[in-house]
Amino acid sequence: MLTSKPLQAVPELPAPACNEETALQDAPESLRHTVPAVSAADQRERHPRRPALRVLHVIDRLGMGGTEYGVLKVIAGLDRESFDHQVCTVRGFDDGLARRHDLEGRVFVAGKQGAGYQFLLPRLVKIMRACRPHIVHSRNWGAIEAIPAARFARVPLAIHSEHGYEVEMLAGLPLRRRLFRRAAYAMADAVFAVTQELRSYHACQAWFSEDRIRVLPNGVDVQRIAPGPEERAGIRQNLGLPATALVVGTVSRMVPIKDHPTLFRAAELLASAGVPIHLLLVGSGPELARHREAVAASPLLNGRVTFLGAVPNVTEALQAMDVFVLPSLAEGMSNTLLEAMAAGLPVIATRVGGNPELVEDGRSGWLFQPGDVSDLAARLERLAFDAGLRSALGQAARHRAVSQFSLEDMVARYSDLYVELARRRGILAGPQA
Repeated sequence: MLTSKPLQAVPELPAPACNEETALQDAPESLRHTVPAVSAADQRERHPRRPALRVLHVIDRLGMGGTEYGVLKVIAGLDRESFDHQVCTVRGFDDGLARRHDLEGRVFVAGKQGAGYQFLLPRLVKIMRACRPHIVHSRNWGAIEAIPAARFARVPLAIHSEHGYEVEMLAGLPLRRRLFRRAAYAMADAVFAVTQELRSYHACQAWFSEDRIRVLPNGVDVQRIAPGPEERAGIRQNLGLPATALVVGTVSRMVPIKDHPTLFRAAELLASAGVPIHLLLVGSGPELARHREAVAASPLLNGRVTFLGAVPNVTEALQAMDVFVLPSLAEGMSNTLLEAMAAGLPVIATRVGGNPELVEDGRSGWLFQPGDVSDLAARLERLAFDAGLRSALGQAARHRAVSQFSLEDMVARYSDLYVELARRRGILAGPQA
């Protein structure tokens, strides 16, 4: 056995089309699902009939990633009679993805795909003056230049939010980035992060008062993603997975910060101890080929790992799993972790970023230190031989996702923020917050 350790409304402006060039970017297969809107009646009850607010979402690119997924969920969830959305990317997008999410002709590009540093301020100002949004909402470092651009373009409201980490952030931010973030945060009408931990991190790095940064957590569609034990056997058969092995899965980009090698080494320990384990990896990215080679070269892993790549139905992949593992070196607020919890899976995640805010250690899952192979292996071994424990942890995870992190609650928080700021600025009539 292994051991471990409110004012008059501003007249409604026409929303002109922006005829800007587009560029292509690979899109996540998981985003092909249509995210159901939160009840329009519920939103109108919260915010009575008013002119539609035009929101320009600015992001680095529209492709694979949790931040992009979150943008699409917000756009799909907000009442279309109350909000009108456009997207501006820095480095391109997939036009097929835009069509599938009813964004055709509403996604515009400010920079060049694949380029390094680009001075985007003039281009962003031009796009904003053409689109004339009421609100510019930028996300993460790659789009932060949209905040000063919004001020030059005289956009009434500018919001910036932080959604996660990149590898180079782990050792702290360079002085240039800290100074620019400090200036951008001060220009914005509101700044928020998706977790308490991420708020604290950026407040410290940007010498900015933590009290001036809000927290708006992500949400998961608990109606679409739900436990499906009756489909498990059929899904496993279709995927060519062993019927009796412990299927341990993860869903993420194949990038270094996700630290898939820790999961591989833990699986090797278990296989060497005779534990029937099979890994199911969902996602694509620059590290995929390297991971395939490592698995093929390992006698203990060869034949025990299935790479699905990017798939059109993440729910089915989750329903094929017995346990979900997130071995990341850093996380903001993981959408895939939330999805695994909604699917009723016991989850094991690293004690980093927003993971401890999602997982109640020992109740709805377990947390372990990044890179601790032996601890991860021991926890997986325990779950391999205790179906009752897997069921209890999975039920608790599902309850927590439904009660604390539903998509409806997330969309309502965004709606309330946009309306609160619009009333404060006098864009909408009504009481000020």
